[in-house]
Amino acid sequence: MDAPVIASRKPYYAVLKKGRPYRWCRCGLSKKQPYCDNSHEGTGFEPMIYIGQYDGEEVLFCGCKQTGDSPMCDGTHANLEGGYQRDDPNTPENRAIPETRDQVDGLTLLDGGCYVFSPAKARFAELGNLRFCTVISQGQGAIHQSQFYAEVSGQPGPIVMLGESDGILFVGGGEGTIEIAGRPFQVQRTDGVYVRAGEGFRAVPAEGQTLKLFISALPAIAALEVEPDWPSAFDASEPERVVRVDAGQRKAMGERWFQMLADKAVGCTGKAQFIGHIPFSKAEPHRHLYEESIICLEGEGMMWTETKKARVRPGDVIFLPRKQLHSLQCVSEGGMEVVGVIHPGDNPGINY
Repeated sequence: MDAPVIASRKPYYAVLKKGRPYRWCRCGLSKKQPYCDNSHEGTGFEPMIYIGQYDGEEVLFCGCKQTGDSPMCDGTHANLEGGYQRDDPNTPENRAIPETRDQVDGLTLLDGGCYVFSPAKARFAELGNLRFCTVISQGQGAIHQSQFYAEVSGQPGPIVMLGESDGILFVGGGEGTIEIAGRPFQVQRTDGVYVRAGEGFRAVPAEGQTLKLFISALPAIAALEVEPDWPSAFDASEPERVVRVDAGQRKAMGERWFQMLADKAVGCTGKAQFIGHIPFSKAEPHRHLYEESIICLEGEGMMWTETKKARVRPGDVIFLPRKQLHSLQCVSEGGMEVVGVIHPGDNPGINY
């Protein structure tokens, strides 16, 4: 064989046991996918052994056999012929799913703890001249991340702390400076910013500007805190903290594309932020092993779960629990622009 056979266009979900060896089929011929049944004999494609790291470890073994992260899926299947599939919103089954409009303080609930949140309709609190609302919290069902929407105008905002959690910021509007442990970084709309645990940050809007920030804490925290002075020095081992949109860094995911913003390239590991484009379409229903927040920047969409769907507009945020079946449909001819934060995980191209 010159190349392995594609056994499945999607990865295989598995729950492993600590210390147990798993023989991942590399050739694609096994009838016991994703595991080897010795069908590889004579092909030159030997199986790969993976040892379970802990009891209950959840993995996605590659089914297309084209991954660059053997034996795990790395999202390559989405760019193979037939790997990325659309779903028809006009099938009888999909047309029977009602649109949910039960907003309470900006919150629209879907299945399994998934929801759409509209900060424009939320109640705001204040920390000095920083106005904010809670977007994602453990009280709303999140386990791995929390998120706040905040605005700062006029004078510099307070020094904000995220406890022992890392912070990933997204500049949703305005220009100015984000100070991280006293070190200034110029920012503008659509920039991603990484703040290491314990450093703290402060938003300083440019003259006449309002800095609009989505603040993600990973792992989740109960609330934002403020300090009168910087509690620790800037961690100079990772000096670059701001990532800007760069069309040259886009990665295709079927008909969609994404660019990583705050990720391991700036020292942010086990969690990641990305910006992406969704064309006029409805994705095939799928799941992720990571918890995800999705901020809608441009265009309109419809978020689907098993029995409900909800409208998504610019400024809205979608919260997705781990393993929740879902599909995001773009209903705007010009497409949707979105920003996502995932944890635990670092590749938004992986789904099953």
